[in-house]
Amino acid sequence: MKKIIVVHDPKAFKLGAPGVEVVSSKDYLTAPRFAQLRNTRIFNLARSFVYQSRGYYVSLLAEARGQKVIPSAKTILDLKNPSIVKVLSRDLDEVIQHSLGHKEKHDFTLSMYFGRNVNPRYDKLAHELYKVFEAPLLRARFVKGEKWELRSVRPVPYKDIEEEHIPLLKEFAAEYFGKKRYDTAREDRSAYDLAILVNPDDKAAPSNKRAIVKFRQAAEEMGFRVDIIGPDDIDRISEYDALLIRENTHVNNHTYRMARKAQQEGLAVMDAPDAILKCNNKVYLAEVMEAHHVPTPRTMIVHSENRHEVGQRLGFPVVLKLPDSTFSVGVEKAKDQKELDTKLDKILSTSDLAVAQEYMPSDFDWRVGVLDGKPLYACKYYMARGHWQIYNWGSTTKDGETGNFETVKVEECAKHIMDAALKAVRAMVGDHGLFGVDVKEHNGKAYVIEVNECPNIDHGIEDVELGDEIYRRIIGSLKKTIEKKIGIPQTTVGTTPAKS
Repeated sequence: MKKIIVVHDPKAFKLGAPGVEVVSSKDYLTAPRFAQLRNTRIFNLARSFVYQSRGYYVSLLAEARGQKVIPSAKTILDLKNPSIVKVLSRDLDEVIQHSLGHKEKHDFTLSMYFGRNVNPRYDKLAHELYKVFEAPLLRARFVKGEKWELRSVRPVPYKDIEEEHIPLLKEFAAEYFGKKRYDTAREDRSAYDLAILVNPDDKAAPSNKRAIVKFRQAAEEMGFRVDIIGPDDIDRISEYDALLIRENTHVNNHTYRMARKAQQEGLAVMDAPDAILKCNNKVYLAEVMEAHHVPTPRTMIVHSENRHEVGQRLGFPVVLKLPDSTFSVGVEKAKDQKELDTKLDKILSTSDLAVAQEYMPSDFDWRVGVLDGKPLYACKYYMARGHWQIYNWGSTTKDGETGNFETVKVEECAKHIMDAALKAVRAMVGDHGLFGVDVKEHNGKAYVIEVNECPNIDHGIEDVELGDEIYRRIIGSLKKTIEKKIGIPQTTVGTTPAKS
């Protein structure tokens, strides 16, 4: 992969690296040859990243030209928004407190050069911030109240770097631009690169180990080179053409940041960050289901002012949910007013809103898998032994944590169940992506419980009817997205054209 550093004035730039061309932002924006380059990585070190400045347009046009660029235009805009900075850095709290805990002053500025700091003490913090806000030269400001908080992160123009930092900066630059991941020659004839995100620590991983093997095999057969990556590999995302997330997703951890980073880099992503945002929040789900007349159990958005109405409106027992509950974690059942008050106290102490829902007893929930707007699989998930949910995380035995299952042919799933599932997905996210819809059948009617953007695809369960075809269809969806992005007619999907 060709590498180009874009700066305001190449003559004043002291960090040239072997094999890396240094050009001015003016030349990059105006010279025709740069518009024709493919398989190119742009390192944007322009003097200013103000909206509609040359630096901003370098990143914007690089993306329009199909080139990989650091920082992306989206990153540039994100760095200007304090609320986005706060959200994206939320789970860095531990490393922030550990790195800055010794400092007596209440205000601290950290300079980051290619993910490094001139003081090794802050190297870990600099690297973690770089993985979130991928830009070569950054400056972060921290303020201490009850604890240290990140207040801002901004790109640093090369001209503003302290002269005494330049010698170390040259070392950092040589190491950074020499990284193999930016220009490793392809050793096989694979058309595309796929990263599959898994996490060994995920308690209820959406795919078991055998399913991950099946995904890899299907992808390799369809022309992908596959890497299994983990939570710490966000800085490798730019190596790939597609990202398949097989770890439970949350808005406030690395899964969302990784999906968002992949989307910024132009990868085909499953699950897309907007799907993670929408499906992970039960308040959003409740509003959308009501607005689109999707059948659900009677539902109420609860806050401190209306909490006294829950029992009267929904009766007992009643189901309570944290807005970001998933896989039965954060879901409670209250049998009477006293238990309701206790559990609402707990939920509303961590969230301004909760979701209360009518309790519908059943022996099983339907889970309908939906891929790009079409049914993929249909399963009955039975309740855990002696429990009212599919998952019982309080069980003292492994066998007691989950119930049995029954996979049926899609065409054998009752029409009213399938119609409710498809309507829910269209209302939430449209017709692109992989989703699982939980549906209860009660008195002959279908009621949507939730839409999950990271549904289970386990070998021996969801793949019982389709077998290996289920993995090929999912990988095929990612491949279609890649080829649509690069302009390959969709009739050619299934071939393995060489990457330019």
